Amino acid sequence: MSFIKTTEQDSNYNHLEKMSVSALLTSINNEDKTVPLAVENALPQIEILVNKIVIKLKQGGRLFYIGAGTSGRLGILDASECPPTFGVPHELVIGLIAGGDSAIRKAVEFAEDSETQGWKDLNAYNISNNDVVVGIAASGTTPYVVSALKACNQNNITTGCITCNHNSPLSLTAKFPIEVIVGPEFVTGSSRMKAGTAQKLVLNMITTSSMIQLGHVKGNKMVDMQLSNNKLVDRGTKMIMKEINVSETEALKLLNQYKSVRNAIKNHNDERRK
Repeated sequence: MSFIKTTEQDSNYNHLEKMSVSALLTSINNEDKTVPLAVENALPQIEILVNKIVIKLKQGGRLFYIGAGTSGRLGILDASECPPTFGVPHELVIGLIAGGDSAIRKAVEFAEDSETQGWKDLNAYNISNNDVVVGIAASGTTPYVVSALKACNQNNITTGCITCNHNSPLSLTAKFPIEVIVGPEFVTGSSRMKAGTAQKLVLNMITTSSMIQLGHVKGNKMVDMQLSNNKLVDRGTKMIMKEINVSETEALKLLNQYKSVRNAIKNHNDERRK
């Protein structure tokens, strides 16, 4: 099968340095508009992977994201937002990046080129075949990611990926690949742009749909969210007011007493049934 690295192809635009700010912004925006359509084309692949993830998580497994550079940072971002949004343990969705935590803020030279470190990083978490590992790489060629997924396959661990090239080494390695083909970047090779946007959209889909399937959303509300600031306390209070038809004072009292929207509603309803 042929492999064309479209993420590295020459931009459809030239002489960017001669463009006005207005022309630059308009052109970038026009390119960005194509990303959701590329994601739409990948929905069948996303659905297959999400179904596999939900099965494993319901069985007590974990979801790992592993990537380098922008891709690794996006995985960490998505993983870090799951506990406050859905009230799940920090150990349920874990993001790993080539070069370790210091690479979140500053690039670590050649970290992504290691063909052994990815598997070592996963093993630090006692990875097992109860878990799912999703490799993230716009190019689909990052050695750190590809080698980690190969090792996972050898150990009967479910593997998926998010990449922006068709038939890449990563796609061919992952058991459940997602390919979002966004085409050349506005700035040639700058995959932090359209490819990064596509990856963020897919990551949102994966965790949000998985957490809904696991029961962490009721109606359309984040009933298990962590009450980590005043905004979220206010949001939780309004959820309770609407759900059980009580005053703001009573809702806040219940929220403070039971420490979560779900528990406040459940215990209030239980008391009413007695």
